[in-house]
Amino acid sequence: MTRVPDWLTFRRYAAFVTSATLALVMLGIYTAASGAGLACAQQWPLCDGGVLPQSIPSFIEWFHRLWAMITGFLILGVAAWAWRGTFPRRTRWAATVAVVLTPLQAVLGAVTVTFNGRLPGGYSMPVHAAHFVTGFVIFVGLAYATLTAYEGSHRGGIDRARTALSVSLGGMLAGVVFSRLPPLLAYDPWAQAAFYGVSLAAFGALLAATRWLGAFGRGRLRVATALAGGLLFLAMLLGRDIVYYTATVGLVNAAAVAGALGLVAAVRWRVRDRAERGGSTAGTSN
Repeated sequence: MTRVPDWLTFRRYAAFVTSATLALVMLGIYTAASGAGLACAQQWPLCDGGVLPQSIPSFIEWFHRLWAMITGFLILGVAAWAWRGTFPRRTRWAATVAVVLTPLQAVLGAVTVTFNGRLPGGYSMPVHAAHFVTGFVIFVGLAYATLTAYEGSHRGGIDRARTALSVSLGGMLAGVVFSRLPPLLAYDPWAQAAFYGVSLAAFGALLAATRWLGAFGRGRLRVATALAGGLLFLAMLLGRDIVYYTATVGLVNAAAVAGALGLVAAVRWRVRDRAERGGSTAGTSN
């Protein structure tokens, strides 16, 4: 039986696979936005009539498929390890959701790049939306499995929730810079990949904050962070051109981003205020 190195724990492995999945989403966004997804002559799993790509755009699509395959096996490892170890049930089921959706994500990716080639209607908005949403759920499942696996290994504290809120707020502010809302940068493939990278990181931090706030009985604050997460997801969904980006859609997008930022900032201030009052009370009693 192969012995796992001492440094390779489930928590570290799950965190690494979550990061690899985030990188895969960014790579997929860039591939789609640059048009490289259609560079393999509308073929899947082959590319340009063979195994290896024949051009730079084809290489981008080919490398995206290769990274997706590697990440898929890594996700399978997370689920297998979760069920073999003594981890909470929620950790196991979160990893299971991710691994069950992975084959569906591969099929949706294959349909997406056919563009009425082998499958009529391959590159359509419903398939496009389903491909993104499935990838998003896989990432959230892995992030949640990682988060719950770490519980019990570190002391909890309201400061940790406050840090997660700060990370989420910073990620969303960075996302605004790369998004299509302000005319600061062109919403090109690089900007789109960066937008979804920082937005997913912000969502993961918000997920952590929501769970940690629940451990301290902050029910109302959890509702606010959950609502902020929903608004952030809406902003990410609109950024994928699921619908025609009209002026009205732009206003909805701006309102979703502003609402998410406002809620996270308010919760962050509230948590800081309570922590400071708690510290001053403890200092007075001593």
